[in-house]
Amino acid sequence: MEKELIVITGASSGIGKATALLLAKQGHPLLLLARRIEKLQELKLENTLCEKVDVTDRETFRVAIEKAEQKFGATGCLINNAGVMLLGSVEEQNPQEWQKMFDVNLMGVLNGIHLVLKSMIERRHGMIVNVSSIAGRKTFLSHAVYCATKFGVHAMSENIREETAKYGIRMVTIAPGAVETELLSHTTSKEIKDGYESWKKDMGGVLVPEDVARAIWFAYSQPPHVCIREIVLAATAQEP
Repeated sequence: MEKELIVITGASSGIGKATALLLAKQGHPLLLLARRIEKLQELKLENTLCEKVDVTDRETFRVAIEKAEQKFGATGCLINNAGVMLLGSVEEQNPQEWQKMFDVNLMGVLNGIHLVLKSMIERRHGMIVNVSSIAGRKTFLSHAVYCATKFGVHAMSENIREETAKYGIRMVTIAPGAVETELLSHTTSKEIKDGYESWKKDMGGVLVPEDVARAIWFAYSQPPHVCIREIVLAATAQEP
C-alpha cells in the first residue's frame, strides 16, 4: 500500500490519538490536528506535521492541509474524528451547547470533507472516514441533540458516498458504542456524568480507543475497490 498522507482531526487524545499511533507504525505521513497542539507534539511521531486547528475554523483548517500536502503530497485519507458530546435534557440544557455540537460534529466534519473532496474526485482516489457513534443509529436518554448530530453524520456520509462512488471515493462511517475517552468530560451535568459512569461500570467496562483505531485501519487497509461503508462496534456486554 502506498504510504499516502492521512489527516486526523481531534488527534490529541482518545480515538484520534490511538489512530495516529497505529497509522504511524504503518509508516504513513500524518497531519494531526487538534486545539491542544502540545498534546500532539508530545507524541513525537516521525513524518508527522502537528497543527493547532479548530475544525469549525475553515481557514486554519485549509491552511494546515495545504501545508501538509506541500510536504507529503495529496491527502489520501481524511479521518474526521473531532467531536463533542454535551449531554442534557432539552428543557434544561443551554442552547449554546446545542450550537457547539452542531458546529463541531456536523460543520466540522463538512469543513474537512469540503477541503479534500474536490482533489480526491479529480485524482479518482481517496477515502474519508467519519467517526460517528452508535448514537447516530439509535437514541438514548439525555442524548437528543447529540443523537441529532450523529444521525446527521450518518446521513450525509451515505449521501456523499452515493454521489462520489463513481469517482472511486470511499466513504466510511465508524459508529462506536461507549468508549473510554475524554468525551464525557464535556458534559456539564454532574448527575448525568455520574449516571453514565455507573452505567459503564455496571456492564463491566467499555471499548478502549485502540479498539476503534483497529476498526479504522481495517476499513482503510482494504483494496481500493472495496468500501466498508459502515462499522458499528461496542463492548460485547453493551445492550443498547
